[in-house]
Amino acid sequence: MATRDSHIASLLQRIPEQPGVYQYLNDAGEVIYVGKAKNLKRRVSSYFHKEQQTAKTRRLVAHIRDIKYVVVNSEQDAFLLENNLIKQYQPHYNILLKDGKTYPYICITKEPYPRIFKTRQVDKKGAEYFGPYSFSNAADLVIELIHQLYPLRTCHTPILPDSVEKGKYKVCLKYHIKKCCGICEGKIADAEYATYIQSARKIIKGDAQEISKQLLEQMAALSAEMRYEEAAQLKRQYDLVERFRSKTVITNTNISDMDVFGYEEQDDLIYINILHVHNGSIVQGRTMECKRLLDESKEELLATGIVTLRETIGSTVKDILVPFLPDYVGEDIHVHIAASSGDKKRLLELSAQNVHQYKIDRLKQADKLNPDQRAMRILGELQKLIGLPTIPMMIDSFDNSSIQGTNAVSACVVFRKAKPSKGDYKRFEVKEVVGNDDYSTMREVVRRRYQRLIDENGELPDLIIADGGIGQMHAIRDVVIDEMGLDIPIAGLKKDDKHRTQTLLYGWPPMEFGLPVTSEVFRLLTQIQDEVHRFAISYHKNKRSKSQVSSELDDIQGVGEKTKQLLLQHFHSLKRISSAEESELQKVIGKSKGSIVYAHFQGKISR
Repeated sequence: MATRDSHIASLLQRIPEQPGVYQYLNDAGEVIYVGKAKNLKRRVSSYFHKEQQTAKTRRLVAHIRDIKYVVVNSEQDAFLLENNLIKQYQPHYNILLKDGKTYPYICITKEPYPRIFKTRQVDKKGAEYFGPYSFSNAADLVIELIHQLYPLRTCHTPILPDSVEKGKYKVCLKYHIKKCCGICEGKIADAEYATYIQSARKIIKGDAQEISKQLLEQMAALSAEMRYEEAAQLKRQYDLVERFRSKTVITNTNISDMDVFGYEEQDDLIYINILHVHNGSIVQGRTMECKRLLDESKEELLATGIVTLRETIGSTVKDILVPFLPDYVGEDIHVHIAASSGDKKRLLELSAQNVHQYKIDRLKQADKLNPDQRAMRILGELQKLIGLPTIPMMIDSFDNSSIQGTNAVSACVVFRKAKPSKGDYKRFEVKEVVGNDDYSTMREVVRRRYQRLIDENGELPDLIIADGGIGQMHAIRDVVIDEMGLDIPIAGLKKDDKHRTQTLLYGWPPMEFGLPVTSEVFRLLTQIQDEVHRFAISYHKNKRSKSQVSSELDDIQGVGEKTKQLLLQHFHSLKRISSAEESELQKVIGKSKGSIVYAHFQGKISR
């Protein structure tokens, strides 16, 4: 049980905060529950909070041994994919959906005079289907819009052109209330009816630009005539058309059985995803990881991944959709590259999203098991970004702090393997520089820092980072390279108006290297910047506080350095010393001196 709990806990840490569908598996590897979530991490984690568990949830959780998930683009896509997977696996705990209920489609029959209606049964031989729609009223609204725009027939009577010519049919009430065009009596031409069907199909497919334009023109005309209620009705129809111009990418019965592949690299690690589409629905997804051992091209690696993944899931479909052409994958396989838009393009993007999430999960898992590996990866990225000669295993960073030239101090923080090495931190009280001269202060402390390391045969850093920009870089170069002849790379941090890292400076003259705020290198540099700033400020505040307290105590005759230290160690501030009772002071520094200090501050107050 402990092994199971640790495995589940590890999975919960890696699950992303994105929409998707999750699957719970038992110890036999069977899917026992499928669920959807707007936020996968939050929803899945909630099952394992004991205070929130119902009796049913406790029974389910007791059988969970593994968790799988598929990331999707939206909550609606998750809704549809959940339905597909429940129908495929019939999980034991999905009792509410075990009746096989499916989501509605819009059907256009393949009759001489087609009908358009909502259905939950799909039979492609006798009709054309669009959907499914995750909410039944969504399909109803589209059909309502179509019938408001076009008076199509709704009756189930089989109407044949020959019979129409012979006058075998009679119009019904719907014709008289203008809800039907009366095609059964030939009230309109066959070509006009076909045009209605074609326009309706455009609305359903989401390709309704011409219809939208027409509605907008009608709305404008009605508004000009001040027929605002009718214009508002058309505005509602226009909004419906626009809403359904884009369909979900999860299912589409117009897409035949197909395997869709995503591909991504991270150094020598390759990640390849497959989404298996059956009857227009995604019914299976899997991602694999492999390592480039030689100089294999991405085309070779994708071909290997295609064969491996298809064998793994037992796919024999003839059509595959890929981001780029792989090497040879078989004579009977038809390879497609998605167009710039459309359902296939969105399917390819979804596969790419899943492979990217898998890569992130794997990197997080590897980082947790081997923190040094993560550090080496981040430092390797920094090395590659600016072209350092070696991986910067040890980084020094400097910052100065003073207020109006008083109590000037400087600090140096050290990061080893991308982690703070606080035992190596150094504080410097500025001794040679008078006044507020930031660059001279930097030269003094850098000289003292590295002269001492040289004298003591200490370890020199692989990279020096100035918290300031070009000016501080120049000051460090004056000492480290020109004066001391050391070959240590020097970088600087260019900040925005909020004193936050914006750009990394490196080289001479310095070049700017942009940093995405989401990158791990950016987070490392920001951490270094925050740490050196915090360390310098804390030292400066401490020194200034002690200076202020000491100067006040120096005015008391009979109070020496040792007495001052005892007072500061006990009371920590001048305010507490000045407000202390005489007995408290006497306990710390003795009866005689306590009375002297108490009298000093009482006399000062009385004046």
